[in-house]
Amino acid sequence: MAGLKTKWTENVTPENVWKEYPRPSMVRKGWKNLNGLWEYAFTDKEKVPDVFDGKILVPFSPEAPLSGVGRQLKPEEWLWYKRNFDLDGLSFRNHKRVLLHFGAVDQFCTVYINGKKAGDHEGGYLPFTFDITPLLREEGENQLVVMVKDLSDTSWHSRGKQKLTSGGMFYTAQSGIWQTVWLEAVPETFIRHIRICPDFDRGLVNIKVGFPGDKHVELVVLEQFSDTYIPEFLVTGDLPEGEVKCRIVAAGGKEISVDMGEFESWSPENPHLYGLAVRAGEDRILTYFAMRKCEIKKDSGGVSRIFLNGHPYFQPGVLDQGYWPDGLYTAPCDEALIYDIRLVKSMGFRMIRKHVKIEMERWYYHCDRLGILVWQDMVNGGSSYKSWFVTYLATAFSYLHIPVKDCFRGLLSRREPEGRLEFRREMKETVKYLYNHPSIICWVPFNEGWGQFDASDITALIRKLDGSRLIDQASGWFDQKGGDLKSIHSYFFPFTFKLEDRAAALTEFGGYTLRMEGHCQSEKIYGYKQFENPDEWKAGVESLFEKTVFSSIRKGISATVYTQLSDVEEEVNGLVTYDREVVKAEPEWMKSLNERLCREMGE
Repeated sequence: MAGLKTKWTENVTPENVWKEYPRPSMVRKGWKNLNGLWEYAFTDKEKVPDVFDGKILVPFSPEAPLSGVGRQLKPEEWLWYKRNFDLDGLSFRNHKRVLLHFGAVDQFCTVYINGKKAGDHEGGYLPFTFDITPLLREEGENQLVVMVKDLSDTSWHSRGKQKLTSGGMFYTAQSGIWQTVWLEAVPETFIRHIRICPDFDRGLVNIKVGFPGDKHVELVVLEQFSDTYIPEFLVTGDLPEGEVKCRIVAAGGKEISVDMGEFESWSPENPHLYGLAVRAGEDRILTYFAMRKCEIKKDSGGVSRIFLNGHPYFQPGVLDQGYWPDGLYTAPCDEALIYDIRLVKSMGFRMIRKHVKIEMERWYYHCDRLGILVWQDMVNGGSSYKSWFVTYLATAFSYLHIPVKDCFRGLLSRREPEGRLEFRREMKETVKYLYNHPSIICWVPFNEGWGQFDASDITALIRKLDGSRLIDQASGWFDQKGGDLKSIHSYFFPFTFKLEDRAAALTEFGGYTLRMEGHCQSEKIYGYKQFENPDEWKAGVESLFEKTVFSSIRKGISATVYTQLSDVEEEVNGLVTYDREVVKAEPEWMKSLNERLCREMGE
């Protein structure tokens, strides 16, 4: 069924498209949204076109129906964007500098302001910023041009589930700008970043403010953080109404330890957030944090388990691809992101595994405030995958408990040293970008051997960057005996595992298909077991839990990840249809299964 829409598609317009503040973890008053209609053009040469092809709705990629374009950017082509903007509303004269932010542009881009180059960026999943102050005209309009190149899956760059020839478990490739573009006015000397690390056991929160020079910074901790505080701060720039827990003035550039005294723990059942206002020189920002701790410890029976805030805590989770029929990588609106998270919680899941994709920051913000744990995959890359090895043989090796080293560069599609360097760089940037979000409790560097290499070294590097979270070193197979978890995928063979000092997790299972006529994008069906009607599908899922999953919890499994949240293109194994119109898994029924999983561990 071509042109599949979601319940939000018809409400998306150039006037209201993604107007929300894009960076909730670091709110500053002076900003301007540049989403909306831009000019676009495809060219076969690296040259600014004289004439553009038409209008594109940013931040949707040209391949996405909501963009209004419906055209695939090919590896041998260039994609151009153009729009004008002014500085009205930015208080430019009261500030000194203007920053241009991009949430994400897939895959490479060069940015020009008034015909002069502002900078380049490589990588399609992470935000980046250019200081464009020297290139601006203070009065009148300025011109912004963005050139994009995307090799997609024809090279070794990070690409997630994108494939130019989509099908099965790989989906439509997208390109170009796919997250919010915005301007920000800042003082001459401004806060570059904030790192917040809770020390749960000692009742402290350690805060480091990235501010040039040796000036003092003022920290104000609020007893709570409400989702009303961001719009209030954006309008007034003043401290939101809220009880002040403590106020500290300290030297900038150094880690500051704040004694929290009695504090509320963050959990999915009680997602309590503390507000934090920071003043440094002329700059002021608003952010938030939470007090929580995740670790591996032995339970009363001597089995290694995942603990949250000092107690054994089972994590029933669901795999989330983050794809939409109308927006591809970009949800149609903020409400759509919230809908998915609330649906997951209503089904009794405590965790989402975000699969080989980095979301816009608002998604993590909603996970923080609504209360859902996140296992964050790194984005996979590497040259074309060898399915006979990384899927079929690997599944058999895993079932037979045959270890396979990840030093085979050719078989695991990681021959190119440039690709390995890129993965390390983007992994570091990912950890830094998402570090302050309390919902994230586990990093997943590799999935099923897709571009896997040197997993033990990669694990050590992540541990150095962030010692506060768990690491699922190799999800599925090609386990190198490192990280915090023995991570198992089970689709085709009976589920077996051996207890060890690491906690055990069933990080993918299920994948049962049910095609709902009128709510599918393809006539083809991909999944791991096919059912013809809802009653048969429901009985099949119940049988899977009864025969395989429940008993595994008693034997030592500490987390499960059901495949998957929504249908995506040919893959109709979701708990909800691709358009989010039909919920196949009645929430109370699914919740009862997940609650039993928790009881099986003795909660």
